[in-house]
Amino acid sequence: MAFVPANSLRFHVQRLPATAGAAGPGRPVVVFLHGLVVDNLSSFYCPLAVPVARAGHEAVLYDLRGHGRTERPATGYDSRTAVRDLVSLLGALDLGHRPVHLVGNSYGGTLALHAALDRPDLVAGLTLLEPPLGGAWVENMVDTLSAAALSLEDSPVPAELLTLRLRKAANLTSIADALLNRTSLIDDIAASRTFTAADFARLDVPTQIVCGEHSELVPGALELVRHAPRATIEILPGLGHDVLKESSGVLRETVLAHLEATAADAARTARAPRAGALVR
Repeated sequence: MAFVPANSLRFHVQRLPATAGAAGPGRPVVVFLHGLVVDNLSSFYCPLAVPVARAGHEAVLYDLRGHGRTERPATGYDSRTAVRDLVSLLGALDLGHRPVHLVGNSYGGTLALHAALDRPDLVAGLTLLEPPLGGAWVENMVDTLSAAALSLEDSPVPAELLTLRLRKAANLTSIADALLNRTSLIDDIAASRTFTAADFARLDVPTQIVCGEHSELVPGALELVRHAPRATIEILPGLGHDVLKESSGVLRETVLAHLEATAADAARTARAPRAGALVR
């Protein structure tokens, strides 16, 4: 476990080195972005981060602003600040010199897409797991978070969980209460930037989307694929929103295959002569 200062906060970060002998040239560092409120970097650790490192990619996981063990300021939960957090953290980790591959789950997928659009120089590829991309999601999520905030305000649940020795559940409940009732997170989500077809059209990195068959987020994902020239989608049968927990084996193979294809694409690009260059 490490704490890294970036963008005036201390971020909880885990780095997994690429397994010796598996690493190869052109393999980007893979950075994982988790979902909202009760999520943190641990959700990626065993299902994806360890297999990614064993396949030869360095993996970086971190708790987003206010989540997990990262500091929890009162403000700054909008997507622009999240991108600045990411860029600053990459610099602090000495990873700002070459593009990384972003893997985002749920809201983390939304942030990964914002990062690719705002800083295309820093992103080599995307893997988006159940990303919320449509404007209707914002309204639904704000309603859900607002209801959760009311239920948690002055709630005795965290103390009761501790008396039952359910420390992890008590900690997650306390974090959710703090985020929802003592930060600007809900207001920042309500004011979220929405994606347009023009945004999708200018996304020019290899992008793999994975959605559950029964997820309400599939239409937004299909809209991205219709407009983004290098985006593909895999829809997993029988699943809903929680593909990260429910499909670890299939998901692992899908993510690793996409990473290999992205690395091969980057290698071909690096070997290609620049426009106007003299080829001998």
